[in-house]
Amino acid sequence: MPINTLTMAQNFQTVLDQQMLVGATSGFMEVNAGQVKYDGGDTVKIPNLTVQGLANYDREEGYNRGAVSLKYDDMKLTQDRGRKFLLDAMDVNESNFLANATNVMSEFQRTQVIPEVDAYRFSKVAAYATKENRKTDGFTPDETNIIKQLDKEILEIEDVIGDTGDLVIVMNTRVQSILNSTDQFKRYIDVADFAHGAVNTRVRTYNGIPILNVPSARMKSAYVFNDGKTGGQTDGGFAADAGAKSINWIIMSRRAPIAVSKTDTVRIFDPSQYQDANAWSIDYRKFHDIWVPKNRLASVWANFSA
Repeated sequence: MPINTLTMAQNFQTVLDQQMLVGATSGFMEVNAGQVKYDGGDTVKIPNLTVQGLANYDREEGYNRGAVSLKYDDMKLTQDRGRKFLLDAMDVNESNFLANATNVMSEFQRTQVIPEVDAYRFSKVAAYATKENRKTDGFTPDETNIIKQLDKEILEIEDVIGDTGDLVIVMNTRVQSILNSTDQFKRYIDVADFAHGAVNTRVRTYNGIPILNVPSARMKSAYVFNDGKTGGQTDGGFAADAGAKSINWIIMSRRAPIAVSKTDTVRIFDPSQYQDANAWSIDYRKFHDIWVPKNRLASVWANFSA
């Protein structure tokens, strides 16, 4: 009896989407995509809302009329990535295909996709901060200076946007180990829930600000995303650019970045359908990108090492 590959693909989609949201350190950025319009393809529409400020009230003329402008900016999803995997029919039969394929795809997403998406997003947010000169360059953190520098940069943001209570610190794992060892940090440390959409995790906080621990390989200012075809890039994946700086941390409002991640429908072909080999074929494709709208740039600050 032929296997319903459509049902399998739908099961894969559910599992992979859930894994992506839970596993990605940057998963919280996707919450802000709720008002983004996406109708397929490589373009999304991001809302841009502007309103005028207060005016005097006139007791005879009444209110001064204000203007409200809502327009949608077209943004391109620049990251179009994918892979095809083959599972030989002699190694996988109908009864154990789903278990084997789920293991393969989950491992692929855990070890390859999630780190790459995280790395791209953090480097892109850091690039926005750099363009607006909302950054600290050449900082080498140690136990004597890290708290003072954190406080200074938090102030830089709150002095502009106020104490909104929605800041988050995304911190390089190696830098966080320094922070954890300082006596001053221990006086202000706490643990709180941090929401990734419908998923909650427990994280450390500093003065009530959640700290997300990110592996240092995902905290660089620039990356090369291999094409999987040419030269030494055939293995695919990504690597830090030769001239990249390490990012010590990024402080930002949770509402600042808008991340969109679209896993194209996973396609599964059984050996009778796939013509190039006696194998199961699994196609995986992901569109993704991230933006910080102009009116939210003031709520981002990046700290780079030397």
